[in-house]
Amino acid sequence: MKKLTASCLISIFAVLLPPATAIAQASAPLWPAKPITLIVDSAPGSSNDAFARAIGKRLHEALGQPVVVDNKPSAGGVIANALVARAAPDGYSLVLLSTTFTTVAATRANLPYDALKSFKPVARLASGPLLVTVSADSPYKTIGDLVSAAKAHPGKLNYGTSGVGGINHFAAELLLGSADIKMTQVPYKGISLAITDMIGGQIQMVVASAASMLPHVTSGRVRALAVTTAERSPLVPDLPSLEQAGYKGSASELWWGVLAPAGTPPAVVDRLNAEINKIVLSAEMKAFLLKQGAEPAPMKPAEFEDFIVAEISRWKSIAAATGIKSE
Repeated sequence: MKKLTASCLISIFAVLLPPATAIAQASAPLWPAKPITLIVDSAPGSSNDAFARAIGKRLHEALGQPVVVDNKPSAGGVIANALVARAAPDGYSLVLLSTTFTTVAATRANLPYDALKSFKPVARLASGPLLVTVSADSPYKTIGDLVSAAKAHPGKLNYGTSGVGGINHFAAELLLGSADIKMTQVPYKGISLAITDMIGGQIQMVVASAASMLPHVTSGRVRALAVTTAERSPLVPDLPSLEQAGYKGSASELWWGVLAPAGTPPAVVDRLNAEINKIVLSAEMKAFLLKQGAEPAPMKPAEFEDFIVAEISRWKSIAAATGIKSE
């Protein structure tokens, strides 16, 4: 019998023993091994809440673990965002948020988190237009009519927002700047209050989400003049976009997405991204999003991260130019 050399023994053990990475993977806990908490930055009944519950239900089916929706409403979603920023980066704490995340980051100092460093972008879900609207009883039939009236009476026409520094405020200011007109902002504690006053004639314009405005347009109480997206929206194809109407640089949109704490394992982020993208592109989810005034707009994690960086930079520039500053 031949004597085995040291090199032969090493070769035999290399074949018989699994590699170190396989050992590490075998000993690592499988994800997800327990329920996932999806924190929402707004109250039940909001579009963010509706998105969270629809996504959570389908993630439960895909991952085999419950997804618990936890509402933490606050001005600008700061409470929800801070909770997730401080959470363990293990894939069990997520936050569903929207455009407001970037407008707040651009206008509010001393946030309890860093919008760019405290989070790992997971997936963008959807996007949708805002509608430029007036009362159905107003004399303005087109966006040109409204702009002409504002030019003739600088600062005399009022527009309502859901608060200083929100996307309604930014979108309106983009229009005013592009059209070179002046109107007076009237901030409300909710966009529904602004819509009510516009219908009643107390203010002249509201720029708000399709989900907020279309029921009033359908009922005949509100007239929609344009959408804020760069192109016409398939949600309301008969409406021109502000850009198409000649108001260059006025484009803005609503979007919704999911973030995790910074440091969440890339494998977990990639798995979540793949499952969420699959969900938002399903026929069932497309129909749901349409009812919410949105359409699928999935992105890979790196794309979503670049998008958020660009959004915050843009809103900061616009805030500096217009003097928008949240309290």
